[in-house]
Amino acid sequence: MGEPPSRHLSTSDAARILGLKESRIRELVRVGLCRPARKGRRYAFSFQELVVLRAANRLLASDVPIARVRRALLALSDELPQDRPLSGLRIWADGKRVAVRDGGTAWEPETGQTLLDFEVDELARKVAELRKLDAPAAEDDTPQARALAEFERGVELEDDDPAAACEAYGRALAQNPDLVDAWVNLGRIAHEAANAAEAVRLYHEALERSPDDPVIHFNLALALEDTRGAGPAAAHYERALALDPSFADAHYNLAALCEKLDRKADALRHYHAYKKLTES
Repeated sequence: MGEPPSRHLSTSDAARILGLKESRIRELVRVGLCRPARKGRRYAFSFQELVVLRAANRLLASDVPIARVRRALLALSDELPQDRPLSGLRIWADGKRVAVRDGGTAWEPETGQTLLDFEVDELARKVAELRKLDAPAAEDDTPQARALAEFERGVELEDDDPAAACEAYGRALAQNPDLVDAWVNLGRIAHEAANAAEAVRLYHEALERSPDDPVIHFNLALALEDTRGAGPAAAHYERALALDPSFADAHYNLAALCEKLDRKADALRHYHAYKKLTES
């Protein structure tokens, strides 16, 4: 099977191909398990990075520690040349180590325990199918399709015209009020425009629809620091860490707030966690 075209894929493309939520794709990137390029504010994923994302998601689902997953997959990402076809590549494990097989050659990017075993050729097939669907998808007139089209338009506009981006996100939400990423992006734009109170409202809208997303809790905590102070903000940093203990920035921000709240022991604990995560 031939390699898919080299055009980079958007976050929504990656989500469709991998069968994941866009918020999950962004979370995997945020915690350092993949290093895509950027096109403005948008991520631009290569096919190699899809391989890494899928592996990361499956390894984490198998309870492999995130630090071990990060080391293994970043090493693997560095070993995947952009100009080499990936058909036939296989990521596998024997229960003790993550390994890669390319034809008759196998190598181990990092030791780790996992149940992962999948063929990269299947990803290539899905990417090729997505390419075929690109043009017809533009003719899809369902509310969900219109919402996604407006959302993508908003992402494209953010750098040059935040007001127009907000209008596009508003149109997206009129079609699909459960489009969580639109609420999150509106909240971020509001906060960047020094309207923290509106950002708090928008992040709460997002949390109503996705209460277990650590990134939303983190963003809400940032906005709460500017509106309601250390206590309410700390509660959402703590919730973010309960959902994702490896969220280094949440540890750091919470440590600073714990100092303000005279919680010295907690501050030291979170500074130590931040240091450990960033050094690993």
